[in-house]
Amino acid sequence: MQQNTIESDLQSYLHSTGDQYAEEKEVIGIIVKSLIAERGRVTNKAIIMSLIAELESATDIEQLDVLRNCLEIVVGRTPNDDD
Repeated sequence: MQQNTIESDLQSYLHSTGDQYAEEKEVIGIIVKSLIAERGRVTNKAIIMSLIAELESATDIEQLDVLRNCLEIVVGRTPNDDD
């Protein structure tokens, strides 16, 4: 149930922004799909940890900006995990 809430909260927010966060939508979508494939579920913590890992390995300045924006969106728009 929490997975659906996390996904729907993020999707609702990102959808409401139009094209403003197109790159961020793509990155978050890829991470969510990857987490579902790997773990079968999505948590805020898992999304945040994936974004941090990407930030640590990225070297392109534009990609770093997109990843930071993604992290701000996820941290600011999702409820705390219960675990």
